[in-house]
Amino acid sequence: QVQLVESGGGLVQAGGSLRLSCAASGGAFSNYALGWFRQGPGKERVFVARISQGGGRTYYADSVKGRFTISRDNAKNTAYLQMNSLKPEDTAVYYCAADGSQYDYNRHLPGSYAYRGQGTQVTVSS
Repeated sequence: QVQLVESGGGLVQAGGSLRLSCAASGGAFSNYALGWFRQGPGKERVFVARISQGGGRTYYADSVKGRFTISRDNAKNTAYLQMNSLKPEDTAVYYCAADGSQYDYNRHLPGSYAYRGQGTQVTVSS
């Protein structure tokens, strides 16, 4: 059983930056690919980014490509999402999720991830 705890959310002006963290416990962190999802008010949860177990493969939603960077530190059991050039439409609750599969083709599906954190709120003001 893997527990995930997100942190680093907050209120930021448009154009600003935030770094989210996802701390894991209770399992072999390096065995899991990590994904970030977000859910805006009244919207479905959508894929943001994913990083493979060793960090060698990363994927991004088109809406964040070039602005967000996903990374991980397996020694610290922590994954990160660096968010730059934030826009009001980035406002959402951000969740990290863990997937034990080596395959990435279902990376955009929340149901592909066995574990998920409680989320952290990101609000971008215009």
